[in-house]
Amino acid sequence: MRSPLERPQGSGPRFLWDLLTFERLMTSQVIHLVYWAGLGVIAVMAFGVLGATVGVAIREGSILGILLALAVLGVGLLGVGAAVLLWRSFCEFYVAIFRIGEDLSVLRRDVEEERARQGRS
Repeated sequence: MRSPLERPQGSGPRFLWDLLTFERLMTSQVIHLVYWAGLGVIAVMAFGVLGATVGVAIREGSILGILLALAVLGVGLLGVGAAVLLWRSFCEFYVAIFRIGEDLSVLRRDVEEERARQGRS
């Protein structure tokens, strides 16, 4: 098993050491920002759907145009709903992968501590 790098004494802030050695993964904190940014993009898509609906209704100007606008609205909102669900599942998958990595590092540390204890006995 690979042993983790030991942090040298007086090597600066712990944050910088974690950033350089990849011993602690920081992406799990960043994924929240990515998730909300993605939801912002999806919200812009939703406003685009509403704008397209209004545009179709104004351009056609008849009852048939209004019915077509309602169909555009329905399909667009279903697409936006599907995008929200897919984005959420993608982000949850990403978080799960990084949590698995964190759990494996904790298990590795526990095994190494147990081996050290057995070596002293």
